[in-house]
Amino acid sequence: MRQDLGMLRSSGNPPVSRDLRLLPKAHLHLHFTGSMRPGTLLELADKYGVHLPEALSGGAPPQLRATDERGWFRFQRLYDIARSCLREAEDIRRLVREAAEEDAADGSRWLEIQVDPTSYAPRLGGLIPAMEIILDAVETAARDTGIGIRVLVAANRVKHPLEARTLARLAVRFRDRGVVGFGLSNDERRGMARDFDRAFAIAREGGLLAAPHGGELSGPTSVRDCLDDLEAARVGHGVRAAEDPRLLRELADRGVTCEVCPSSNVALGVYEKAADVPLRTLFEAGVPIALGADDPLLFGSRLAAQYELAREHHGFTDEELAELSRQSVRGSAAPEGVRARLLADVDAWLADGRPRAEG
Repeated sequence: MRQDLGMLRSSGNPPVSRDLRLLPKAHLHLHFTGSMRPGTLLELADKYGVHLPEALSGGAPPQLRATDERGWFRFQRLYDIARSCLREAEDIRRLVREAAEEDAADGSRWLEIQVDPTSYAPRLGGLIPAMEIILDAVETAARDTGIGIRVLVAANRVKHPLEARTLARLAVRFRDRGVVGFGLSNDERRGMARDFDRAFAIAREGGLLAAPHGGELSGPTSVRDCLDDLEAARVGHGVRAAEDPRLLRELADRGVTCEVCPSSNVALGVYEKAADVPLRTLFEAGVPIALGADDPLLFGSRLAAQYELAREHHGFTDEELAELSRQSVRGSAAPEGVRARLLADVDAWLADGRPRAEG
């Protein structure tokens, strides 16, 4: 699964900075509520009489440091307040439509959005009605925007593993309606990965991709647990694997994609600055990477900005950025025909040579 990285730097031609918003991409790490536009949150909060703290209403992304328990609690509290503003089916439809529009503007051609339906079920009539509303919204948004959209159902690792099994069965039930994977989110420092092994077995046996979070707030051991205990095909974040060369080799050899979210890593205090995110370490070790925006509502930047970060802070050439895009496509659950078209379009972007747009 390793690639010849030297081929990406072999050209003697001067570099051309192409418009990264035009680079076709797959977006594999975007959370449901966190995809919301800030203006939409303000409107929904006003509609339902929800008081927003200044961190959510001040116009700038909140200052978050989640590397300690108090900081993570504050992050979760802000997320929960935002989620409380999604109360009706129309709110769900609006969120998905706008998330798809934002992704399309950033060059995303394939989006896998992650949702824990238990968070919305009480207001939408239960788990099954909630899933039907979400998947109907996904189908409509995909048709209206022209990008492929699928869903990953995510369990919450701070809740009981039996709930995760229920969600895994629910996810498999809706496989033919657009659910492609099963995840595990929230604070990876709480709840052992192996406690959720049965839920992931249910999902895999039902034909779903395993994509748990790991290697963000906890070190490389949490990535190892995702591989060994949950048989992950992808790892949400996974950046801390850079601290373990042996683990890097295994990720590369097995072709396990890490869904790296650079802006999120800095905003949550995992790394002090953008240049510290070990993108180059992962890339040069041959670990497949899918750049993701995570929670744009809280972190202030969407998908194309993650590619800009790789260019500006890590010196990625356009050839290397195109390879990052290809890796996102290969790591996706998109059908083979869709992958082939996307990969051809990435090659066309690289061959075009037009400079990036100003402004």
